[in-house]
Order: sequence, then structure tokens, then C-alpha cells
Amino acid sequence: MPADAVMPVSVVIERRVSSNPWCDHTWHAVGVLPRFKGARGTLLASGDGWEQYDAGGLDLELFRRETEGYLSNLSQNPPVVFVVLRRSESDDGLEYEPFLVTACPYEAMGYGAAGEEIVEGVPMPPEILAWVGEFVALHHVDEPFIKRKNKRHEDDYGGKAPVAERGRGLS
Repeated sequence: MPADAVMPVSVVIERRVSSNPWCDHTWHAVGVLPRFKGARGTLLASGDGWEQYDAGGLDLELFRRETEGYLSNLSQNPPVVFVVLRRSESDDGLEYEPFLVTACPYEAMGYGAAGEEIVEGVPMPPEILAWVGEFVALHHVDEPFIKRKNKRHEDDYGGKAPVAERGRGLS
């Protein structure tokens, strides 16, 4: 399904020295740069025990059917862009690469459940915040909650089974 709105972004990841005896460093997503077109692996900043790199660009896509998720995200303080990182197969020195960026917390949650990827929320830059806000204002439609009516349980023969007999194996 094609996206209804697209903004290219670059993902910033950080390599930080770890105090863990089993690994010497960790990787985390720390930001996104809207409409930035840098080169993957470019060192953007560094300090004592950390380095930040441009991990490459992706498209941040918005879909009309996901406005409820965007609205939920925008109501948080602060709103975030969710970044999904996967192990990289390239030999450029970056152990992880961005796989997905999304403004929908429900979509990000699905990737976090598998445990294979790193899923992190990074602060949403003002330009992206305004863009997502305009998209939601233009396309969001509140859908009223409609409670379904309970249906009576029927036994295997089409008859109504008494409540006490439901779920029991009677011989």
C-alpha cells in the first residue's frame, strides 16, 4: 500500500563504551534528521566514550488509516519517532542499520515484541512534529465505539446450552 505522505530522514545512532564485562560497547538510536541527505557512516559528533554516526536514510511514511496511532504519539510528552534497528551486514563499521522509522507506536510495538531488533523512540524534531500534526488534522476521523451484543452460546446441535454446561465435556 503506498504511503499518503512521505518525508526522507536520516537516522543518528550512537556507539557508547559499555561498563558491561561481556560487551565493550552498545548501539542506540539517538535522533532523526528531517530531509537530511548525508552519507552512511559519517561521524557527526563524538565525546568521551561515545560517537554518533549518520546510519543512513529512510522514508518516514504516514498513512490515513493510522492517524489514531499518530494522535496517540502526539499526545505524549515528548512525541517521538520510533526507530527500528537491525544488525548490519555491511563492513562500514556500523554494527546496526535502520530498518524502519515510524510515528505510529502500534507499528513499533510489533517489532519490539520479536526481540530481534532494537526499537527506540527518539525525540521528534519540530519540523516532523508540525508535519505529522498537519497530517492528523487533515485526515483523522473519530470513529465511534460500538459495543457488540453478546450472542447466546449454542451447543453442537443448535440448541441453547445452559450456562452451567458450557465448556464441560458431558458424557
